[in-house]
Amino acid sequence: MIMNPKELKIEYFKSGGPGGQHKNKRNMAVRVTHLSTGLTAVCQEHRLQSLNKEIAIARLMARLAQKTAKKKKRIPTRVPLGARERVLQWKRGRSHMKAARREKFSGSEQ
Repeated sequence: MIMNPKELKIEYFKSGGPGGQHKNKRNMAVRVTHLSTGLTAVCQEHRLQSLNKEIAIARLMARLAQKTAKKKKRIPTRVPLGARERVLQWKRGRSHMKAARREKFSGSEQ
């Protein structure tokens, strides 16, 4: 996917976090914004501004590709008969247990 440079807005800023004096006094971090979609990507891992710029553009291209990718249509599936039977069997057992509990407590109140 080739991107037109006019569609990009590139900003440089001081990166935060550990790194000492070099990080604090240089604008090494890069934020790339795709103007037509509004997607942004930021990179501030390296001390080289050019490397940060390359990585940020690569991240932005990956996000654009992910956004424009077509989603697969979901194929509806049925729950297998065995699974349905196990659920129903569990429900029957649970209702018998609750019924027994109700009988136990309703009998002791009288």
